[in-house]
Amino acid sequence: MTKGYWVVHLDVTDVAAYQSYREFVQPFLDANNGRFVVRGGMQEVTEGNVRPRTVIVEFPSFDIAKRAYHSAEYSEGKALRTPISDADFAIVEGNDA
Repeated sequence: MTKGYWVVHLDVTDVAAYQSYREFVQPFLDANNGRFVVRGGMQEVTEGNVRPRTVIVEFPSFDIAKRAYHSAEYSEGKALRTPISDADFAIVEGNDA
C-alpha cells in the first residue's frame, strides 16, 4: 500500500494561539495513524518561495491521508489553525520505489 502525506508550508501569525492547534493535532494524528516526519525545524529554501515552516505528516495510505483531512474531526482542528496561520497544504501520494 502506497503511503500518503500531508505536505504543508505554513506561516504562523499568532504563535500563542497556535498552541491550541498543536494540542489538538497530535491526538488527532495518533487516532488516524499519522506521524510527523517533519515538524518545523531549520530549512534552507534553495529555489522559489516557501513559507517559513514546513510540516510533513505520513499516513499508511493516500486514502487515509485524504479521509483524515476531510473528516469532521479535522475540520475542528482546521478551524483552530486557519485564523492564525497562512498555509499551502497538499495531500500527496508516496512513492514505493
